Amino acid sequence: MPPRSLEIGPAGMQAARAIEILRAERGLSQRQLADHVTALGHPMSNTMLSRIERAQRRCDVDDLVAIAEALHVPAPALLLGRPAV
Repeated sequence: MPPRSLEIGPAGMQAARAIEILRAERGLSQRQLADHVTALGHPMSNTMLSRIERAQRRCDVDDLVAIAEALHVPAPALLLGRPAV
């Protein structure tokens, strides 16, 4: 079985950008947001979050839901672009 492609598609790129924008608008560092996500029961390091924001790591559905919850936005909004804050 060939290895799975790590290429990030358009939805992943959109989510990465939306996460970065919302985090910055809320005045949170990557470490602070990662800590919020971890506190919600989904362990995440600031390195993981940094790689997601830079589209160097795939953001799976569990990551997306936990990050959205920590940012107080619905998860689908991250996939559709920058949600209203």
